[in-house]
Formats: sequence, structure tokens, C-alpha cells
Amino acid sequence: MEFISLLFISAIGIHWLNLQGQRKRTALLAEQLRPYQIEKLMSQLTTSYMRALGESDPERQRHIFQLQEQAEQQLAADFQILAREFAKLPAPVSRGLKLALPFIDQLSPKVCFDMRRLLEVHAQGIERAVDNREGLSDKARSFRMMGEMFLMQHSCHWFCRSKTIASARMLAQHQTRYEQALDAVSPETRQAYWAVVQG
Repeated sequence: MEFISLLFISAIGIHWLNLQGQRKRTALLAEQLRPYQIEKLMSQLTTSYMRALGESDPERQRHIFQLQEQAEQQLAADFQILAREFAKLPAPVSRGLKLALPFIDQLSPKVCFDMRRLLEVHAQGIERAVDNREGLSDKARSFRMMGEMFLMQHSCHWFCRSKTIASARMLAQHQTRYEQALDAVSPETRQAYWAVVQG
């Protein structure tokens, strides 16, 4: 009975420490995001892309896509600046946990990912999608952009909480599974992303 009580107390302690770490990482990311309109722009673009994809009139669809150019440019620019500013943070506070266990980052760096590097990967991915260097059609490009945005949002939620929660949020908010977002991003983003989260 004492052993069960000890396990219960240990579980509560681990949960409490996890919550403290999550609150710190969430506050840090919120502070870094505050000067930018990233979330607002992502919401606008996602809604507009979905509206355009639902249009049966090709001319109307093209017009909706064209109206998003300024928001796309602004999102790419804001995210580049965010990635540069976040890169200035020291390593301990910019580590995300692959496993949601308190202090595990102090035992081995292999159980962490560097959010500074991950934000740089996403900044480059979003910029590539906006520039459309591959010459994708409007429809294909909008899927690419949504994949890049959703995966970036997933990384932010993973950094703040856990991969499981991040995946559940993406499914609930965008009806998109983690694997679908990974399939939708560019090969360059996917390769760089895996190098960070599996490295």
C-alpha cells in the first residue's frame, strides 16, 4: 500500500513539474510572438484558401488567391523576424521536450529539440511556399502553404506542451493529421524538420 501511495505522490509531483515547464515555455513563446500578426495572418489565409478551394468559378477562385498575396508576404516577413529574434535566446530556454518529463533535458540533449532551429526551418518553408519557386498552381500552392503553416503551428504547440497535444489540436482545429501536414510541406522543409526533431 505504501508503494502505491508513493507512486501516486510521484505521479502528482511529475505532473506538477511538467505544468510548470509548460507554463514557462508557453509564456516565452507568447512573449516572442506578441509583436507580430502571425496567428491573425494564418487564420485569414487558411479561411481564404478554404473559401477559394470551395469556389466552382475558376476566375473567382483566382481572384481570392490573388487577394491573399499581401497577407502571405507579411506572414513570411514576420516569421523570418521571429525566427531571427528567437535564435538569440539561450539554449536551455529554447529546448522543446520530445518526452514530457521534467528535467529530462538536463539528462540528455537527445531527448530535446532546438526550437530556434525549428523556427528557422519553418521560416524558410513558408518563404519558399510564398515565393512559389516550383511554379505550383494556385490550388497546389495553397495546400503547400497550409501544410507549412499547420506544421509550424504544431511545432509551437509541441514546444509549449507535447507532441501528442499538438497533434490533437491540429486535428481538432484543422481536421488535419500530423502525417498529412508533413506530406503537404515541401521536401526541403520535411528533410530539415526531421533533422531537427530526430537529431
